Amino acid sequence: MQNQTLKVEGMSCNHCVNSIEGALRNIGVTAKVDLKNGTVQVQYDENNVNLEKIKHEIEEQGYDVV
Repeated sequence: MQNQTLKVEGMSCNHCVNSIEGALRNIGVTAKVDLKNGTVQVQYDENNVNLEKIKHEIEEQGYDVV
């Protein structure tokens, strides 16, 4: 399992948390959104999904991974 913390801009509320965590859960990624710090901590199996796919899913929800 890989652990990574991503800096994400545009998150401000619980809808943001649910949107990102739900989208990542659908691709087999465990995510924890931290609104205060503007980060998303992800845990994933690199044999099933890569970091680029995770970033893409976050961006598809309307947020920017920086």
